[in-house]
Amino acid sequence: MRVGPYLLASPVLLAPMSGITDLAFRRCVSVLGAGLVICEMVASEQLVRDCKGVGGRAQGGDIRPLVIQLVGSEAHWMREGARIAAALGADIIDINMGCPAREVTGKLSGSALMRDMDHAVALIEAVVGAVSVPVTLKMRTGWDTGSRNAPQLAARAQAAGVALISVHARTRCQFFKGDADWAFLKAVKEKLRIPLVINGDILDPSTARAALAASGADAVMVGRGACGAPWMLARIASFLANGRDPGLPPLAAQASIAISHIEAMLSKEGSHQGLRKARKHIGWYLAASPARKEDAKRAWRRRLLTCEDAAQVLRGFGDFYRQAEDMAA
Repeated sequence: MRVGPYLLASPVLLAPMSGITDLAFRRCVSVLGAGLVICEMVASEQLVRDCKGVGGRAQGGDIRPLVIQLVGSEAHWMREGARIAAALGADIIDINMGCPAREVTGKLSGSALMRDMDHAVALIEAVVGAVSVPVTLKMRTGWDTGSRNAPQLAARAQAAGVALISVHARTRCQFFKGDADWAFLKAVKEKLRIPLVINGDILDPSTARAALAASGADAVMVGRGACGAPWMLARIASFLANGRDPGLPPLAAQASIAISHIEAMLSKEGSHQGLRKARKHIGWYLAASPARKEDAKRAWRRRLLTCEDAAQVLRGFGDFYRQAEDMAA
């Protein structure tokens, strides 16, 4: 599958998730075999105004292609934000019209834009017209069940020059509740010549295959299924390519990946800030490990997620996996 001139290694993409898909996590997932990873959402106006911390979320390191996702509600800021993103090295710019968070929709950004299609298309046209790199679009099926207008917006986005569309198969008002309506995306696919990516409830190889079959989409996007399991995208890609699920990596490989990920966070952010941000990832790794009983995992969570010493946490994290390997032997 291509996005503009870029041939993707697999049809399995990592969803942009605020506070989760930082550079360390994206590099971890990318190295393991994701088809594409996307930066955390960046507010276009804040990027233009060079607000503290915003530019850091748009860093790509050695990951290519670099995809920067922009969110905003005004054509001027989206246009200028796109130009700055391209100047920062973005190979692809993604427009966020899918975020359901109240602090985003309250500013008439994210999925709130699906309530005013003409305005949404004007923002898309502003971004496409501002840059020479491919522009992609992330949306939901609609604002609520009474206004599922994703097929119409997708058609107009394609006409405006968008190169790929991804759809979370829920409405904004569903947030992340209820089941994703994969079959609804058939109506979106019928409108498109460009690739369609399906997102929502894709947690493992079997749900990825089922989502593709139900929707007719060209690729899948994995969000929470990658939390505590950055190898999941490569596992899904392998299954889609040859029909065989390689299963979980050996415990030693899981340990190496998880510890390297947390070390990268601590190295980049510093011990205090890095540890604060790493705790959720450590919790997900503990929860995802199949080698320990739940009561043991709870004890490790108390030990590792309350400790303020980064070096001690890292040593304890290694001990968790070593003990898990001993128990599995």
